[in-house]
Amino acid sequence: MPDGMVNTRDLSDLGVTNAARLNVNWTEAALYQEAVRRGEGEVAKGGPLVVKTGQHTGRSARDKFTVRDAATEDTVWWDFNAAMSPEHFQALWADMRAHMADRELFVQELFGGADETHRLPVRVVTELAWHSLFIRHLLRRPDAAELADFAPEFTIVNLPSFRADPERHGTRSETVIAVNFSERLVLIGGTSYAGETKKSVFTILNYLLPEKRVMPMHCSVNVGKADDPAVFFGLSGTGKTTLSADPERKLIGDDEHGWSENGLFNFEGGCYAKMIRLSAEAEPQIHATTKMWGTVLENVVMDPVTRELDLDDASLAENSRGAYPLHYIPNACDKNVCGHPKNIVMLTCDAFGVMPPIAKLTPAQAMYHFLSGYTAKVAGTEKGVTEPSATFSTCFGAPFMPRHPAEYGALLRDLIAEHSVDCWLVNTGWTGGAYGVGERMPIAATRKLLNAALDGSLAGAAFRTDPVFGFAVPVSVEGLDDSILDPRSTWSDQAAFDAQAEKLADMFIANFEKFEDHVAPYVRAAAPNPEQAKLAAE
Repeated sequence: MPDGMVNTRDLSDLGVTNAARLNVNWTEAALYQEAVRRGEGEVAKGGPLVVKTGQHTGRSARDKFTVRDAATEDTVWWDFNAAMSPEHFQALWADMRAHMADRELFVQELFGGADETHRLPVRVVTELAWHSLFIRHLLRRPDAAELADFAPEFTIVNLPSFRADPERHGTRSETVIAVNFSERLVLIGGTSYAGETKKSVFTILNYLLPEKRVMPMHCSVNVGKADDPAVFFGLSGTGKTTLSADPERKLIGDDEHGWSENGLFNFEGGCYAKMIRLSAEAEPQIHATTKMWGTVLENVVMDPVTRELDLDDASLAENSRGAYPLHYIPNACDKNVCGHPKNIVMLTCDAFGVMPPIAKLTPAQAMYHFLSGYTAKVAGTEKGVTEPSATFSTCFGAPFMPRHPAEYGALLRDLIAEHSVDCWLVNTGWTGGAYGVGERMPIAATRKLLNAALDGSLAGAAFRTDPVFGFAVPVSVEGLDDSILDPRSTWSDQAAFDAQAEKLADMFIANFEKFEDHVAPYVRAAAPNPEQAKLAAE
């Protein structure tokens, strides 16, 4: 134990009384030192801690379960969330408690949520020092006075060395993420990917907050000098973290937020950014964190001699990640709260090359696209993916949404109307053709269009109505080649574009069938119209 570190808590309320040692609320420096001493990670040039997560380099979505009991029977969306019986959970918890016997454990007491009215006190128990450092970066660190009377409302136990027994525990494999809302306990085993802990907190808040009419969101948030907060929804790879890190706007957070009666607030105290092929030119603020002391880099390749990083090397993982405290971003907001949004931006990475770089959405279209949560995977990023494939993740975060999507959609609809928020769809994907033919949307063009939307100047532009998707697309924006605003004109084979547009529209419609009985007719009417694609081709 590093000098000066003391143990101030126990886990007796959990029935854990025989751990070898509890290291409670250790600081970043102590955890960093211990992780290196144990050989859990290596120090790269500049001081980041480089770790490898082994077999699991991303979330194990199929191994996540929610306990189905009287409390959750009618509140959880069981069409999407896998159920675990209370009996299986109790067997799992008994075996995990036994697994903790005579082990050294790390405990962090942290908050989920910057809004003091709605924040959640969370206790995180881990067996790896770097996992404790990771979550200390990612959640919000109480001050001394807050720690003095800290009372956790949820506990997360993460034991990578534990192996679940599918027959005994009702799991799919040796890996498990089990959420028990009644006992306010999350159990994680069989994976070293630290993102499981972070997303477990998000899942908890996504379940608890809607009951208080607080909207939980998988989004980034920033705010300009004109006190004009903006929300950026988007799945992984759409540019949510990159686009919110704008030197001209204060960053509230890059991934998880709530929208309460008080305004917007970050759930976290740090960022968890993708590192693969990170560009110092396009993303200077995030890139700079890879050379800072204490940043935790998962599955980033490092030269063992020079300790230089190779962010372009995906040999360990396509999903290499960096975790760092929010204050590592120079223009991050200290309190991580702001007022109600002026704009909502829904990001998609359209690998089919059909979507325009920006479009204005009506409130009905905003709800339609929020429930759809569209982006696309490209060839080469996953085994077996040889051409672009559509991905629909409702609310831009389906794996973390315990409740029915219509509940979140209705809450967002009401808040948009209450605060007169403008809504936009932004495509950071391909132009001039689909992936493999066209080119990635220039980030400079995306930023210019976003800036025009956020500062209000885009509202004065001339718009056309997209014949397939029905949203409003600007015809001309100063400083941009007008052709980029009309995806069809960028394709050399416009008949192929029409066929692709029709195909994507059909995908939207097929995906939305599961929501049609849960939304108003005006939302259903906001669907794309593939018949218009045929008319456009004539």
